[in-house]
Amino acid sequence: MGAWWRKFNFLAKLSRLGLAALFVSISLFAGGIGAANAQSNAAENKDDLPSITGARVAGDSVRTRFVLDLDRQFDVAISGLADPYRLILDLPEVHFALPDEAGREARGLVDAWRYGLFAAGKSRIVMDVNEPVTIDKTFVLPAVDDQPARMVIDLVKTTRDDFLEFAKVSREKLRKGKVAPKGDRLTGSGAPRDRPVIVLDPGHGGIDTGAKGIGGTLEKAVVMDFSSILKRKLEQTGRYSVHLTRESDTFVPLADRVQFGHDLEADLFLSIHADSVTRGRKVVRGATVYTLSEKASDDLAGELAETANNSDIIAGVELHDEPAEVTDILIDLARRETRNFSVFFARTLVSELKSAVRLINNPHRSAGFRVLKAHDVPSVLVELGYLSNEHDEKLLVSDEWRERMATAMVESIDGFFRPRLAQDKSSASQ
Repeated sequence: MGAWWRKFNFLAKLSRLGLAALFVSISLFAGGIGAANAQSNAAENKDDLPSITGARVAGDSVRTRFVLDLDRQFDVAISGLADPYRLILDLPEVHFALPDEAGREARGLVDAWRYGLFAAGKSRIVMDVNEPVTIDKTFVLPAVDDQPARMVIDLVKTTRDDFLEFAKVSREKLRKGKVAPKGDRLTGSGAPRDRPVIVLDPGHGGIDTGAKGIGGTLEKAVVMDFSSILKRKLEQTGRYSVHLTRESDTFVPLADRVQFGHDLEADLFLSIHADSVTRGRKVVRGATVYTLSEKASDDLAGELAETANNSDIIAGVELHDEPAEVTDILIDLARRETRNFSVFFARTLVSELKSAVRLINNPHRSAGFRVLKAHDVPSVLVELGYLSNEHDEKLLVSDEWRERMATAMVESIDGFFRPRLAQDKSSASQ
């Protein structure tokens, strides 16, 4: 494996030199991955933030009214996205003092809506509409006596062409106030380093809550907690430099997660999830390890990849076509070596986990997960378990189980890097 490792690093570094731009973020709103890694700017005391204390939808399929109760007035930018039709409300960071069921009831032109922290200092509401709409009027009613201030948005039906024009104009206005994310942060810059770089990617976050367990457990919280534990254990070995794609409850677009690993010239990328399934929810349980494949290995893998790949849509990110494939011999070679290393690590991880935790049947599977598509970083996605199963949900919030799972993963990572670490140690002693 030592020769493989040297060859892979050589190919990956060569391919990075001319193709950094290939991985530029597609998000218009992330503001660079630094925002995802920074702690949220929210004050520890939520009273310091504006609050949304109530929300409701009224009306019918001709005219629908969306109302937000506010403790103070603030500016809101409204834009549109098509396919599927959505209205995006961008707000300053606010405290959502809303019940758990808020946003689930369909009424009139609104199918559903969701809310959450989108990035440091920024919240977002995404409204799914069932056909093209236009904003007839929007206004704010000031607080009177014991009644809170209210923001009112009235929606009426329109044509697809009119909606597309509104979406284009509204997104362009937002673009003018944004600085494009940088795509040239090659922190490694080819400089030698004494430890392998590992990127841990807690899935979902912010407005994208991910799966929800039978008992109400949110995937975004479970994977953040576990990733923090795994980071601590890896750092305690003193052998690795470990980074998180997000360190707080913020949303990070899929392309930015890939870009983050690429910019750090990571030696391993681990995306951590705990999804739910619709079919066989009572029997599908246990950890699973996924690697990239254009064709899903089975129906379950395909279902989970589709769910994971929809994160950007859930959060209201404007999607662009993926960059055209670059037919470069160095890229092709690096991609093949990357997939070989990804599969090698997946097998190593499965072997280690067998003796530590329960695994699903056929625990190494594959599908077209977008977050695994870096051509130069070995990448796997780990499903810790399935929140749709009540037994898995209990384990996923158990400190004892999480410590056991994290310890087993550290052992597998040690096994994966052992040839390189031994080589580095030998070189240092000469």
